[in-house]
Amino acid sequence: MKALKLDPQFAELLMDGAENATWRINDDKDLHVNDTITLISKVNPLEPASWKPVGTGQITSILEKQLGQIVQQDMMPSEQLLPLSELLKKYRTYYGQQVNEETPVKIVRFTYRKNTVGTDLAPATVGDEYKLYTDGGSRGNPGPSAASYVLMDMEDTIIKSGGLFLGVTTNNQAEYQSLKMGLEVAHKRNADTVHVFMDSTLVINQMKAIYKVKNTDLIPVHNSVKDIASRIPHVTFTYVPREHNRRADTIVNEILDIQAPLTKK
Repeated sequence: MKALKLDPQFAELLMDGAENATWRINDDKDLHVNDTITLISKVNPLEPASWKPVGTGQITSILEKQLGQIVQQDMMPSEQLLPLSELLKKYRTYYGQQVNEETPVKIVRFTYRKNTVGTDLAPATVGDEYKLYTDGGSRGNPGPSAASYVLMDMEDTIIKSGGLFLGVTTNNQAEYQSLKMGLEVAHKRNADTVHVFMDSTLVINQMKAIYKVKNTDLIPVHNSVKDIASRIPHVTFTYVPREHNRRADTIVNEILDIQAPLTKK
């Protein structure tokens, strides 16, 4: 998913519903109307590790002009265009003195959806049956890694989701950590039945005892996952292709885009 990085003050306004458009200077991203984008707040602009996703946006319109050519008619009825002198001062603060009247500007408008990762969306009920999608990824294997889970009810409503940056580890370690996180959440919700779906054939087949755990580094986390699974009355494990695990995969990539932006999963 494409991402736009935002000034933290703007991100706060966005989350409060006071903004739904961003001005991009010299932006070369291949953006289109109806694209869904990840919106990232640069909490501390000098520390990328602090940056975090604050939601998603679906692009409704894109206006591309030179800065000096933008007029009030290009604005929404509720928006007031600043004088050119103030626009130059504002954007030179962020982009340097090279900003001038001929600088290309892209005004991207979107509908905003607040990030719900890590937030409970429904109360726990004893005896519930859940679907659990988990994913782990390493950019480098070993390399910067992240794990995620998406817990859903049987009607595919997301109950809870979350993710975690793991530091440097392997892809298989990350996959196991994602499964551990997800099962822990399901257990805390007093789940009676959990149907696990992952795109890791190794982890699925090791949990089903089809494959032996030969890698000694995986034995501790494998045993930990088995212990958690044993506390849930019914757990099934099913392999699915990555395209059927997009929600969990997206969370992993959002985390890695922040923590390891120069590498690919």
